[in-house]
Amino acid sequence: MSGRNLHVARRSGAVVGHLLVYLLIWLGLTLLIAAIGIRMFWGEITVGQMLLNLVSVETDGGGGSIVWMGILGVGVLPVLITLAIAYWQRSRRRKHRARGQHLTSPRSRWVMRSVSTVLVGAVVIGGTTAFATTVGVGDYIKAANSPYDIGDYYAEPNVTGAENKRNLVTIYLESGEATLADDQLFEKDAFAPLKEATPAEEGWQSVENLQQYNGGGWTMAGLVSTQCGIPLKGSGLGGGSATNELGEDVDTYLGGSTCLGDVLEDHGYTSVFLGGANSSFAAKDTFLGSHGYSEVKGLNEWRATGEPEENFRKDWGLSDERLLAHAKEQMDELHAEAERTGQPFNLSVLTLDTHEPVHIYDYCDVDTDSAVTSVFACSLTQVAGFVEYMEAQGYLEDTAVVIMGDHLKHMSAGDAFHEQLDHHPNRTIFNRVWVPGGSQPLRSDIDQLNMYPTLLEAAGLTLRDNSAGLGVSAFAPAVPESSAQALEPEAYSLLLDSLSPRFYAKAWAGEDPVR
Repeated sequence: MSGRNLHVARRSGAVVGHLLVYLLIWLGLTLLIAAIGIRMFWGEITVGQMLLNLVSVETDGGGGSIVWMGILGVGVLPVLITLAIAYWQRSRRRKHRARGQHLTSPRSRWVMRSVSTVLVGAVVIGGTTAFATTVGVGDYIKAANSPYDIGDYYAEPNVTGAENKRNLVTIYLESGEATLADDQLFEKDAFAPLKEATPAEEGWQSVENLQQYNGGGWTMAGLVSTQCGIPLKGSGLGGGSATNELGEDVDTYLGGSTCLGDVLEDHGYTSVFLGGANSSFAAKDTFLGSHGYSEVKGLNEWRATGEPEENFRKDWGLSDERLLAHAKEQMDELHAEAERTGQPFNLSVLTLDTHEPVHIYDYCDVDTDSAVTSVFACSLTQVAGFVEYMEAQGYLEDTAVVIMGDHLKHMSAGDAFHEQLDHHPNRTIFNRVWVPGGSQPLRSDIDQLNMYPTLLEAAGLTLRDNSAGLGVSAFAPAVPESSAQALEPEAYSLLLDSLSPRFYAKAWAGEDPVR
C-alpha cells in the first residue's frame, strides 16, 4: 500500500472511530435521560408498558407538557450535548494545531485517552444500566423464557343464562388506592364522601384486599384486566413488538379476545364510555371501539359541547365535576332508552382529577397540608354526588354499579406520599359493588383479572364456572381447580409475567387466541 493510501486509510479509520465514540455518547445519554424521566414521572415500569404507551402518546389531553418534555429531553437534548462535545473537541484540536504545538506529551496523550475512554464507557454503561433497571429488561428476558402460557388457562366467557340481565354502571377512579382511606397515615380519609354514599347497611359490598394484578399499574392495564380478564401485553418476541398492534393502519385492539363490551353487545346492551382525557391517548378509543362500545366520549367531545376552558386542565382534560355532570345527563338518556326498548345499557366512566400532578379547580377547597389529599377528597365527592343522583332518580333499582380504582397510586419520584406508601405491606384498590336486590357475598383477596367475570355477573348474566379470561367472579365462593386462580401464588405470578407470545400474537391479530 502506498504512503498516500495508507494515510487515507488511517484518516478514514480515525473518522469512523470518532463517529462511533460520539454515537456511543449519544446512546448513553439518551438512555440515561430516558431512565431519569421515566422514574421522575412514572417510577419503575415494564417493557410492555413502555411499548404500549410510547406509540400512542398525545400532546393534547394525553400528558401535554410531559410529552413535550419527553420529546425535547430524550429526542433533542442528547443530540445537542453530543454535538457540543464534538464541537469542543474539534475546537480544541484546531487551537493546538494553529499554535503549531502537539496537544500533549505521549504520556499525557495516553492519560487523556484513557480518561476519555473511561468517561465514554461510564456514560454508556451507566445509561444502559439505568434504563434496563427502570423498564425491567431483566424481568422481560426472564418472562420470555417462562414455561407458562396464558392460553393454557384462558376461559372463554360462556353465558349460560341472561334472563336476569340488568343495566351496568362502572366507575373507574384514577389512582383509586384504598390505602389513601387510612386517616392514621394521611391527614384525612379521602374516601369518606364516597363511603358515606355507599353504606354497607344499604346493601353496598366491597372486595376485601382487591389487588392490582402483577405487572399492572397504569390506566389501560386496569381497563384491559377488568374488562378482558388478561394482563395487558404486546404480542411478544414471537410476533413482533407492541408497536405493530397500535400503528395507524390498525383499527382493533386485542381484537381476538372477548371482553366485557363484546359479551354485553351480544346480549343487546348499548355501551358508552365517558372520560375527561383525550380518548385516543394510549389507544383507549381503539380498545373500547374494538369491544362493543358504540360511543366513546372524551376531551374533543367535551370541547365540542362548548365547555369553558377553565373546566379543563391543560395537561389532561375535563374536570371531574363537569365529567360527572355529563355522566348524569348520559345516565338519564340511557335509562330512558332502556325503559323504552327493554334493552339494558352499560355505562363506564373514568375520573381524571387525581392524576398527578393534580390540578386544583375552583370547586375544591384545599384543607390539608398536602393538596393531593384534598384533591382526592374533592374528586370522590363528585363521584359520591353521582351515586346519590342515581339513587334519587331510582336508577339503583334496576342498575348494578361497580366502583373501583384503575390502579394503585403511582410512586414516581415526583409523586406525593412516598413516606406513607413506599414500604406499606398491603396496598389495595378501593372498590364498591351494588347489585339490586342483593347478591352473594364477595370473595376476598383477588386481583383485577377477577373483576371481568364479576362485572358480567353483576350485570345479571350467568357464566359457566363463574369464569372469564383468567378470572373467577368474586360472587363465586370457590374457584374451579382448573382455573389460573387455583394456582399457587408463585406459579400464578409466573403465569402473569409470561409473555405468552402465541396467545397475544393471535389476540392482537384478531384471531381466537386459544385455537
